[in-house]
Amino acid sequence: MISVITPAHNEELFIKKCLCSVKAAAKEVSEEVEHIVVLNCCTDRTGEIAGEWGARVITDDSRNLSHIRNKGAEASKGDILITIDADSEMTSNMLREVLQKLNSGKYIGGGVKILPERISFGILCSLLVVAPFVLWHGVSAGMFWCLRKDYEAIGGFDEKLVCVEDIDFGQRLQEYGIIQGKRYGTIRKAHIVTSCRKFDQFGDWYFVRNPMVVYRVFKRDQKQADQFYYDAR
Repeated sequence: MISVITPAHNEELFIKKCLCSVKAAAKEVSEEVEHIVVLNCCTDRTGEIAGEWGARVITDDSRNLSHIRNKGAEASKGDILITIDADSEMTSNMLREVLQKLNSGKYIGGGVKILPERISFGILCSLLVVAPFVLWHGVSAGMFWCLRKDYEAIGGFDEKLVCVEDIDFGQRLQEYGIIQGKRYGTIRKAHIVTSCRKFDQFGDWYFVRNPMVVYRVFKRDQKQADQFYYDAR
C-alpha cells in the first residue's frame, strides 16, 4: 500500500486540487493508495472537503510541521510513504514514477521537480533569493517519497525543528542511503505544481524586499516560522 500524507492548515481553497491529483495518480498504479489529511489548527471546511473526497482525516493542533507529518505517518498503513502539501498537486504519473524508482532498488527515496502555478519577474527574483539556501543543503524537496522502513530508520521528521524540517529530512535520508548503498533521487519525469499563495498574500517581490525572512526561516527561528506560516493575515 502507498500512503500519501498531507498536513493541512485552513486549506479549503486548495486541498480539492491536491486530493483530485492523488486520486488521478492512484488510477495509474495497481497498489492500493490511501490519503491521510492531518488537520492542523483548522477553522474552515478543510476536513469536510477531505472527507468528501475519500481521505482519512486525523487532527493534530501542534505548531510543528515535523510532529504533524510524523502523526500522519504513524496513522498510515502503507509500506511506501509520500508527503505532499495541501496547496500542491501531483501529475498523474507521479505514483508510477515513485514505484519505478523504489522498485529498482537503486534509490533510498527522494524529492521531486517543483513548478509554481504561475510565474512573474518578481517571483523569479524572489526564488533566486531562496535558491542559494536550498542548493547549499544539496537535496531536492517538494514531495518526499521513501519506504516506511527507511523513514522509521532515520526517525522520521525531526520534531525539534520548527521549520526547514523537510530539508533536514532529505539530508538525513540521503546520508542513510549512502550507508545502504543507495542514491537519493529526484523525480523529473513527473512533477508537482505548488500554489503561489504566499506571493499572492505578501507580494511577488516579498523575499527580495525581505531577505532576512528567508535567513531566519532557514535558521529555524520559531517566531519567524509562526509569523510566516500561522499568524500572517
